[in-house]
Amino acid sequence: MRPGRIVMLVLGTLSALLGLGLLAGSGAVGWANYQQRDNGYFTTPVERFAANSFALTSPRLDVMTERSFPETAPFVPGSVLLRGSAADPTKAIFIGIAPQADVTAYLADVNHSEIVDVRFSPFRALYRDVTGPKVPASPANQGFWTAVATGQGTQELKWDLRPGSWSVVIMNADATAPVAVDLQAGARSDLLWPVFIGLLVGGILLLLIGLPLIIFGAAGLGRGKGGPPAGPGRQAQPYGGQPVPGRPAYAAQPSTAGALPGTPPGVAPGIPPGSGVVYPARLSGYLDPDLSRWKWLVKWFLAIPHFIVLFFLWFAFGVVTIVAWFAILFTGHYPRSLFNFNVGVIRWSWRVAFYCYAALGTDRYPPFTLERTDYPADFDVDYPEKLSHGLVLVKSWLLAIPHLLIIALLTGTATTWVYREDEWSQVGAGMSLFGLLVFIAGVILLFTGVYSRGLFEFLMGLNRWIYRVTAYVALMRDEYPPFHLDMGPRDPGEASAVPPAMTPAGPGYAPLPGGPGDTSYAGAPPYSGQPGPGGTGPATPAPGGGQAGFYGIGGPAAAGPDQPEAPAMPRRPEPPAGPDSTARPDNPQGTARPDNPDIPSAPPRV
Repeated sequence: MRPGRIVMLVLGTLSALLGLGLLAGSGAVGWANYQQRDNGYFTTPVERFAANSFALTSPRLDVMTERSFPETAPFVPGSVLLRGSAADPTKAIFIGIAPQADVTAYLADVNHSEIVDVRFSPFRALYRDVTGPKVPASPANQGFWTAVATGQGTQELKWDLRPGSWSVVIMNADATAPVAVDLQAGARSDLLWPVFIGLLVGGILLLLIGLPLIIFGAAGLGRGKGGPPAGPGRQAQPYGGQPVPGRPAYAAQPSTAGALPGTPPGVAPGIPPGSGVVYPARLSGYLDPDLSRWKWLVKWFLAIPHFIVLFFLWFAFGVVTIVAWFAILFTGHYPRSLFNFNVGVIRWSWRVAFYCYAALGTDRYPPFTLERTDYPADFDVDYPEKLSHGLVLVKSWLLAIPHLLIIALLTGTATTWVYREDEWSQVGAGMSLFGLLVFIAGVILLFTGVYSRGLFEFLMGLNRWIYRVTAYVALMRDEYPPFHLDMGPRDPGEASAVPPAMTPAGPGYAPLPGGPGDTSYAGAPPYSGQPGPGGTGPATPAPGGGQAGFYGIGGPAAAGPDQPEAPAMPRRPEPPAGPDSTARPDNPQGTARPDNPDIPSAPPRV
């Protein structure tokens, strides 16, 4: 990977994230400013406040300080609104705002209630009672009030904010107890408009800086080589479906993609009919034979560095997909470097998922690269030379709805409604079906040391479905993903690299890495838990350096068209010809054996 491009991607992501945050803030501030148009206020619902005392007071309200906002400022930061009426229509209400010190002196030794906390969903007010023996004087006769509203019926008080410590007092106008009022509060600010403009401009500038950095960084990373590396003692060869000299590449339709001449439609060479569907997005994952019993418990922690990197990569993935959407809409082409980058991001995610949370299939730590490696989990998508201009408008959301619903059922968690604090709230419950299956596989591995083969194949089928849909939703292909659970470690599309004359490894299964018919993963260990020759023991390397085959079929790795022929297995020496021997090539005219006249016996050698 190129360090300069990585730095561009990280800086661009940070800048774009900050810009999006500022734009989101500007949207909220702009909406608030719109709501208070025409000298309007943000208001609370009308609620009843009541206490068995002479007065209701607010806690100390520190608006600003003289240093930050002097009294001589040319404008005010905002204003407050208090609107209320006495619960008893025969009584008059008093609402006043005054400096905190004056209110404290006025209510000294007077029984009053301070409003400590107010919640509106549902409504609940908490009070702190201050006891005292005195009866307060009439509030309207006091001269320290900054703003006052009093009388029968609904009264309204508006007050422009000023720096200092203030307190709100609500009483009966005749200074009697108890106090019960229906009150509504509101606020407005004249600073919202300049704040909105500042956030909007700042967010746009940061996006203009961050988005090009992301695009150029992703394009640079997407120009790297993406083919599989050459293993020890072998030449690098393309994976299934990649262009090979003398072979056809994938066709436009998935039913014929990667098929060689003479192969029935929808069937990959080397895979029996009905065993899989070839799709131009291919996912594979091969189980390690010696998985640790307990390591899966901490893999999520070990993968934290990958999660941090993937956060930046997936943000860039979203930006690149939007750019590709416009490119496909107007040109019908997905920019090749951006396509390679997005495929690399999905490939990186799949390697991490295979390692720690989607399959637990290997203990080998995933590499930090977008390119294809010899890691036992891989993902690739064939580059489309042409994409539909119109299909891009609907395929990533409308056409994908059936698949997205199925994936949501598999990977989504159950939810339930809980009645808490006098209200209903929706909370998640349990884990997803997919997560439960992975957890069961881990528990079985913990107690038995064996990964359930059937469960692994089923998980691979689910992952293959999910990642095919991901490639489709990410606009990488126009072919609709099949509703088909292609289980097993090997993707049906990878079989295009296997010679069609190769004998399948087992009924309904593609050859595994290192088994007969494998050319794309030579030298890999056999599938974990598979029987060796004879079908009863564990998987063991076959004699002669080859790998044991799938389901007990062993033998040396077969030579592919681009791979040197594997060494032949040593054969047991033939017994010498004798009187009891049957006819051999060096004795085509053998004579009859004494114990069986119908079977010729070999004459004595000269």
